[in-house]
Amino acid sequence: MSGGVDSSVAAWLMLQQGYRCEGTTMRLYRNADIGLSQYHTCCSQKDIDDASEVAFQLDIPYEVLDFTMDFKEQIIGKFIHVYEAGGTPNPCIDCNRYMKFDKLLRFARQKGLDSIVTGHYARIEYDETTGRYLLKKALDAGKDQSYVLYMLNQEQLAHTKFPLGEKTKAEVRKPAEQLHFVNARKHDSQDICFVPDGDYVKFMERYTGKHYPEGDFLNEAGAVVGKHQGAVHYTIGQRKGLGLSMGRPVYVCGKDIHAHPYA
Repeated sequence: MSGGVDSSVAAWLMLQQGYRCEGTTMRLYRNADIGLSQYHTCCSQKDIDDASEVAFQLDIPYEVLDFTMDFKEQIIGKFIHVYEAGGTPNPCIDCNRYMKFDKLLRFARQKGLDSIVTGHYARIEYDETTGRYLLKKALDAGKDQSYVLYMLNQEQLAHTKFPLGEKTKAEVRKPAEQLHFVNARKHDSQDICFVPDGDYVKFMERYTGKHYPEGDFLNEAGAVVGKHQGAVHYTIGQRKGLGLSMGRPVYVCGKDIHAHPYA
């Protein structure tokens, strides 16, 4: 239970189907550690409070699991490393891979629970012919989240349920409003949870204490062809937003952020 309306309604739907449920929230970081207000991110203390209140209303056990160290090392650390190297990280996929559908699922199985349930908009179907579980898109194409779940293996798919996969957002909010959930009208999270303003470089400088200086763009022959705003701003293969007028399309083909102040 993330504290949002989707996971809250997912829990309610499972109860309606007769399942015995327990609510769990993963504490992934503390806002003070990343320099952000608790009211402007997801997975914050405010979200934990909202999830706890819904669990109380549903009369199900609830607990918070502290995965902050794992999240720091496997998700935030990788995000910074990949970005500095010029790649394009996707921490939401990594979080699903290493946190929610690995550590959380193992925790649930150790407690004797059969499955984890989330508020993702996706579907899981079992193919009798092949004997395999299939991950499919949600019926609401505008809300589909199957693309961040592609890494789920057969064991994980067999023990995961997505009760919102065949519903629209309006259909999800309706029971939340009827039940007066505290998060019934809560806005959806759009950005990376630990970078809610979308300013990746500002977050990295604040989190690491590093400064990524401006410098020179060099061509493949080593000649200076322009100025950049800091090598960390650019990814390998990037063409747009370079601010270079070369008379032809040019791309970032390499950088060494630790050795040189240029891209």
